[in-house]
Order: sequence, then structure tokens, then C-alpha cells
Amino acid sequence: MPDVKVNKERCKGCELCIVFCPKHSLELSAKFNSKGYHYPEFSHPDTCTGCAICGRMCPEVALEIYK
Repeated sequence: MPDVKVNKERCKGCELCIVFCPKHSLELSAKFNSKGYHYPEFSHPDTCTGCAICGRMCPEVALEIYK
């Protein structure tokens, strides 16, 4: 299973990673980062294929994907 790291402090809550995830593995957290934004977290980590679309779509480079 791929390992996806979310840098919560870089995230600005744009949701692009969530919208473009082909497996719908991500969702917005109910928690906030220090800037007041909701950040993504895995709702279904077992469905993640490591395609890295979430990381490529993130304008803040807040996701890192390791296969």
C-alpha cells in the first residue's frame, strides 16, 4: 500500500486533491490547521493506488506520495 504524507500546515483547503482522487480515498478533516483551514485525510486508505494525482493537483505541494 502506498504511503501518502499530508503536510497539514501547507494545506489551504482547496480540495483539489479530494476532487481529483480517482478512488475517492480522501476527505476533508473536521480539524483545522494553524491557519484555520481544513486539510485532507484518508477516509479509505485501502483504496489508494499511489497514482499521485492528489500530489500533482495540490498547488501548495502539501502531499507526498511514496510507493
